[in-house]
Amino acid sequence: MSQHEVDEPGPGPTEPDDGFEALLDHLRESRGSDFTGYKRASLRRRVRRRMEQVGVRDFGDYLDRLQVDPAEFTALFTTILINVTAFFRDPDTWDHLRADVLPALLKARPYGAPIRVWCAGCASGEEAYTVAIVLAELLGADEFRERVKIYATDVDEDALAHARTGVYSERDLEGVPEALRRRYFEPAAGSFAFRKDLRRSVIFGRNDLVRDAPISRIDLLTCRNTLMYFTPETQAGTLSRFRFALAPDGVLVLGKAEMLLSHARSFEPIDLRRRIFRKTGATVAGATSFSPEFVLDSRGGAGNIDRLRDHAFSAGPVPHIVLTGDDVVALANRQAEELLGVGARDVGRPLRDLELSYRPVELRSVVEKVRIERRAQRLTDVRLERADGDVRWFEVHVSPLATAEGKLLGVSIVFHDVTAAHRLFADLERANLQLESAYEEIQSTSEELETTNEELQSTVEELETTNEELQSTNEELETMNEELRSTNDELQRINDDVREHSGELDGVNDFLESILTSLRSAVVVVDAQMHVTVWNSGAEELWGLRRDEVRGEHLLNLDIGLPLEQLRPVVRDALGDAGTGAEITLQAVNRRGRTVEVTVTVTPLVDSERQTSGAVLVMD
Repeated sequence: MSQHEVDEPGPGPTEPDDGFEALLDHLRESRGSDFTGYKRASLRRRVRRRMEQVGVRDFGDYLDRLQVDPAEFTALFTTILINVTAFFRDPDTWDHLRADVLPALLKARPYGAPIRVWCAGCASGEEAYTVAIVLAELLGADEFRERVKIYATDVDEDALAHARTGVYSERDLEGVPEALRRRYFEPAAGSFAFRKDLRRSVIFGRNDLVRDAPISRIDLLTCRNTLMYFTPETQAGTLSRFRFALAPDGVLVLGKAEMLLSHARSFEPIDLRRRIFRKTGATVAGATSFSPEFVLDSRGGAGNIDRLRDHAFSAGPVPHIVLTGDDVVALANRQAEELLGVGARDVGRPLRDLELSYRPVELRSVVEKVRIERRAQRLTDVRLERADGDVRWFEVHVSPLATAEGKLLGVSIVFHDVTAAHRLFADLERANLQLESAYEEIQSTSEELETTNEELQSTVEELETTNEELQSTNEELETMNEELRSTNDELQRINDDVREHSGELDGVNDFLESILTSLRSAVVVVDAQMHVTVWNSGAEELWGLRRDEVRGEHLLNLDIGLPLEQLRPVVRDALGDAGTGAEITLQAVNRRGRTVEVTVTVTPLVDSERQTSGAVLVMD
């Protein structure tokens, strides 16, 4: 759900409009965007504004236009969702989070435990990267990379595409202090890119707060200036999802225009003025559940039953994944994460975005068939080759999850491991083939024995003839033996000369190797085609690549932190006919991930005939 701002709705109720509701239903069914939970007055005003721009007055006529012009959806969504976000928006709130709330939250978590953050309605990503900067400042970059995962979600695919790049203009970074800008952003073609080593901890994905399942076990959840545009019913459902998503004592941050007046039992204020709340331990009547329903005994607590249900599903002996009615991952147990790579981080993502949708078997068409026919499907002989080379075989059961009235709730996908049975069947087939082959070999052997006796008689005659030929051959061999002896003596003399020269070359090579090893600078030698021939220990220490990994590789293809494209023209000048050397200073990232300034001196490598055969690069 994008953070967006719309005009405040006017006073008074809005009368129902069948044409407008039909339009909202079409948006939900055809594009998966559910706006039925938005306040009707402001939503209707935004849709009418777009209708006026294209010259349409009636909602029915505009629905017809959407059906014949798919590009109109993009323009409509842009009008409805006005993404408003910035780095460190409301600085007072971020200062309080950084100084008081987050240090207390981190202190309460066990040392080394993962820290999970959900930025709901992340728009173009500024808020998600703001959270990353604050946590990196508190934890340090190394601990941040090891512990923190930030899940940033929105319904606007265009905004998510921008957010994934992590590139922003100088104007976008106006709210970032200069010191933080230098530490966390790198120049990129006139703009600034968020640090790549920290960017991997920020995961962007599509999630509709109105209809999609929440992400679970969240320590910090930010959703600012979004709930205020929902109807009271939709707000209640979304806040119930937020409570489910948060870990015990998890922190919820809302916008300054949003309150939790009807959810005092679910959240307690940490700082009411800044709209920062903490999840309470109370069980709220009527709270939304996102797992299969259980009948609770009046003597047991709902919280214990929830934990029991979660642990039972997670500890299931077979990989089990549950999809919602619109093919979004709702649940995945521990076996699914270990064997198929689908875990809690994928909850809320569409099946089509996962590798599981097509590997180890194409699932999308099967799931669609199950949804349409309301009938379970079974896939056999599904082969999965794991990263360690182990091959497993599965039988996949895809079943519909429906209510007693037949309404589809979702789809269950269960992988049953049949590797043992598959191997037994394969062994049985091999044994049968071996038996058939053995019987055929016995028959052929019997026939061969009958003919062998006749062949032996003729062989005896041939041996007698051969004996005479061997006697004459023996005389020829004695003559050849004398010739070989003289040849061997000559080869021995040549071999002694080669050994003498080889020893001299080994001494020269050892001397050159000791020189290169003693140099503290990184030394790289390339041939005329820019392939690496020498890579000393200084280069290994600076860039983290061993000489056996780079020897023979093209210099410009190496994955090191040096901007090789800027180095290309200097090396080409050194390899040219004129063979001119040069020196250039570049900004780089060493093997420890730190930004360094490297001076590269490029010198032509000239052979004894004064021809340029390569280049020498010295990096300080």
